[in-house]
Amino acid sequence: MRRMSEETGFPRRPERRVSSQIQREVMQLILDRKLPAGAPLPTETELMTDLGVSRNSVREALKALQALDIVEIRHGYGTYVGQASLTPLVDGLTFRTLAQPDDETGALTEILQVREVLEEGLIRRVAATLSEAELDRLESVVSQMEAAGRAGRPFPELDREFHELLYASLGNTFVPQLLSAFWTVFRRVARARGWTDDPAPEVTVRRHRDIVTALRARDVEGAQRAMADHFRGIEARAAQESRGVS
Repeated sequence: MRRMSEETGFPRRPERRVSSQIQREVMQLILDRKLPAGAPLPTETELMTDLGVSRNSVREALKALQALDIVEIRHGYGTYVGQASLTPLVDGLTFRTLAQPDDETGALTEILQVREVLEEGLIRRVAATLSEAELDRLESVVSQMEAAGRAGRPFPELDREFHELLYASLGNTFVPQLLSAFWTVFRRVARARGWTDDPAPEVTVRRHRDIVTALRARDVEGAQRAMADHFRGIEARAAQESRGVS
């Protein structure tokens, strides 16, 4: 005879599944029911019945999924489908980068290299398709960078805006999220290590302007080279800052 659950009164399946399995089953339930972000999940009792596990197992799985932004637990209201953002990736990469006592720039350089490969490939896709209006918007951001640099103001958010605008025409919603994740990791590491603001803002401005100039000329190879030069500058700066060189 199957044992009855003391919590639900329903027959209980043998609970031998580990937490990771239960997490996968909750995710599959979300997919099977086509629940969008923000939709309420079944109650704990319903999940216990559907999955055949105890309340503690359900809660443990939900807490783990909350850390991944797959579910959102609103105390007093219930549990909802999360946004499945890249926040866990950002947190993990930030920790991984900061936990490098022997080679302070190694992990960060690896992240920059991945972003560089990504952007050099993406810029080839947009180089021949950007409209004059889109190029004007990019030029406007570069001009704002220049004005900020002359006034002695840092402009990291303008830098971020430039790269997001650059690929907006692709219509790929994942691209800006992924680029933003890499950007956020770099800024977090920079703050944690006490790095100074851009020591050569005029050089940063020039590198961005070189990208726009090549794009206006429909020079795909030139745009790719300008992007590569931009990333070489970021990598060199990271190496200098780690050595205390300004």
